[in-house]
Amino acid sequence: MKIYLFLFPIKNFFRQLSAALKRGLLIPIIFSLCLFLSSCQGVTQKDNGVIHLTLWQGINPPTNRDVFQKLVNKFNQTHSDIQVESIFAGGLDQQLPKILAAVVGNASPDILSFYPQVTGQFVELGAIRPLDDWLEKFPLKSEVNPNLFDELKLDGHLWSVPLYTSNIGIFYRPKLFKAAGITETPKSWEELRQVAKKLTIDRNGDRRPEQYGILLPLGKGEWTVFSWFPFLLSAGGEVVTNNQPNLTNPGAIAALELWENLLKDGSAMLSPPERGYEEDAFLSGRVAMQITGPWTYITKSNVDYDVFPIPANARPATVTGTGNLFVMKTTPAREKAALKFLEYVLSAEFQTEWSIGTGFLPVNLKSTESKAYQEFVVTKPELKMFLEQISVAYARPIIAGYSRLSDSLGRAIESALLGKSSAKNALKSAQERLVEFK
Repeated sequence: MKIYLFLFPIKNFFRQLSAALKRGLLIPIIFSLCLFLSSCQGVTQKDNGVIHLTLWQGINPPTNRDVFQKLVNKFNQTHSDIQVESIFAGGLDQQLPKILAAVVGNASPDILSFYPQVTGQFVELGAIRPLDDWLEKFPLKSEVNPNLFDELKLDGHLWSVPLYTSNIGIFYRPKLFKAAGITETPKSWEELRQVAKKLTIDRNGDRRPEQYGILLPLGKGEWTVFSWFPFLLSAGGEVVTNNQPNLTNPGAIAALELWENLLKDGSAMLSPPERGYEEDAFLSGRVAMQITGPWTYITKSNVDYDVFPIPANARPATVTGTGNLFVMKTTPAREKAALKFLEYVLSAEFQTEWSIGTGFLPVNLKSTESKAYQEFVVTKPELKMFLEQISVAYARPIIAGYSRLSDSLGRAIESALLGKSSAKNALKSAQERLVEFK
């Protein structure tokens, strides 16, 4: 039986942990972990008969974290036998080493909020509890959006539930469109290039535009890959075929060439490295379009804005942006208590308050249809587009080696955007990095 390096087998994980330890890189991780454990230990030794659970999350921005904490407090007030402590464990990219160290050290939290692309890695480590049996008996199963289940399943089992869902579109400044004489939003890739050119303005003739058509995220991190995925999907591309990496298919090449061409046209501005999610340039009018989702601060700002779907190539498509809850393997009693919290998170009550407070889309169908949420959508009309896009929103892979696959892909995107390599050659090099071994 062949095993592929990009699938990140468990023995490779321990090899990397060992190497990191030798270089002293795990010291800050272990130190941070100890801080978490010390805080958790104080929680678990309280009232007799009460199960105290720890939940690690990386919810941002802080305003969204406050909404989550308010909802956790509501759960605690109505469940005298279960108390959940929500702990901000840092940004998701920085959080993963802490989680892996906690798993290896048998010191995991009870519940983990994370993106589903780590599912395969957690399954290989035996760190999470499958949820199939619980979901089959869950009274509110029919209320959960069925389109979300594919991103939760691996090897025939369900491994997590969605805390929220969303997808990506393109936000734009209507005043800048009007000033450029643009009356319709682009619906194809070619129209996107044309509109971006019209929106790029060099007012003083120094060949350095004061206004660019669109912002592209620079960096090799997950945000860059996530932002690029809708274009990959729209081109009919993929990154995994038959459980093997496939980064050189025509759709992938076409999607990266589109970004490459926007830069060659001079109509795209690159973000600061690994900060493609920041919106300062859009808010100041330095760029007229930005790829992001309904959670964006743009919707809470005072600038004029609107949103349109990702322009289509072979088909309309976007990518889901889902945050999931995992029940970590602990003890039967603690896992049962954690499932009670998951039931609460999936309820229409939780999802309505959470979605209105954060801008994420509800995962509960009754919440979406509720009077309160529909009234909220009237005040935020851009949400209608994101709700409609759910039917053409597709997930990134959740295979065990996604983190390594994403890293190699991110490096390819960064290389192409910086002009170090053509899109085709950058993807070819990325494919070659994912070396097969037995």
